[in-house]
Amino acid sequence: MAAITPMFNPQYEAIGKSFTEQYYALFDNPQARGSLVSLYHPTDSLMSFEGQQCQGGNKIMEKFNGLTFQKIQHAITSVDCQPMFDGGIIINVVGQLKTDDDPPHTFSQTFVLRQSPDGMFFCQHDIFRLGIHNAM
Repeated sequence: MAAITPMFNPQYEAIGKSFTEQYYALFDNPQARGSLVSLYHPTDSLMSFEGQQCQGGNKIMEKFNGLTFQKIQHAITSVDCQPMFDGGIIINVVGQLKTDDDPPHTFSQTFVLRQSPDGMFFCQHDIFRLGIHNAM
């Protein structure tokens, strides 16, 4: 059996952190939020938002546009990046999310970035969860 040679991207940390900064800056700005579509592939991006699945940049934007908040602010606690064997990058973000006058909630978001043939990265996978625990 031949060994698989990993194709780690040596700049994974810088790329992952730069993506994260850009993503939340766009998301938190209502005038710029529509530009998020450029971070997703038109057909090959998948998102799970609180368990609801979307595929493709336009469907993901439909989900974002259907959210009911007027104001939003992400406060990032940590960003952890790892290179993937195929040259992709996995990013895990933990932070607090404040919408309108609601109390802040902890959230976790995981991104998988893939490189397109033109060398640009896009978000292929996006998983978002609020850290809300219901009392039993």
